[in-house]
Amino acid sequence: MTFELILFYIFGAILLGAALAMITVRNPVHAALFLVLAFVTAAAIWLLAEAEFLAIVLVLVYVGAVMVLFLFVVMMLDVNLARLREGMADFLPAGLVVAAAMATVLTLVITRYITMDPPERAAADHSNTGALGAILYTEYVYPFEIAAVILLVAIIAAIALTMRRRTDTKYIDPAEQVRVRRQDRVRLVSMESASRERGGDRSE
Repeated sequence: MTFELILFYIFGAILLGAALAMITVRNPVHAALFLVLAFVTAAAIWLLAEAEFLAIVLVLVYVGAVMVLFLFVVMMLDVNLARLREGMADFLPAGLVVAAAMATVLTLVITRYITMDPPERAAADHSNTGALGAILYTEYVYPFEIAAVILLVAIIAAIALTMRRRTDTKYIDPAEQVRVRRQDRVRLVSMESASRERGGDRSE
């Protein structure tokens, strides 16, 4: 057993433990921290697989940006856990079906990996970033574009679902502002000057 295989088993065990802890703990902050640990160990496994670009992107994007946002939202909002758990039993059959499908796919992937020949190690000057870009924008360009469109639709749908129009908020209409005339906003009032009023008081 090589040293790389030992590291793989260690990081794999940590990853599985962090994933199980993430879905079983009751505190949402602890769940987010366990998810960070799962991301870091997954990045370490990708480093062992010589996928340095994916490992760095996972740490920078998910751990450095997305999880910070998750922690900020979870710690700033008062999450009612009892209300979130209401109705979970109704979605249990769908959840079991999805879990079974994911387990089947993972089993097929692991079985194929065990039976296939080990891949050749890349050369020292090989760029996995260039190889990833080449295969992403040639062979998988259409699935990549479809995924981008789906993400765009999801962003627009999230904004549309969470946007609420408040009645007490003052909105500005630029077209109405452009049509404003001076006589509609400014009124000239004729008033006696202060010097005349003082002079009149002295003459009296």
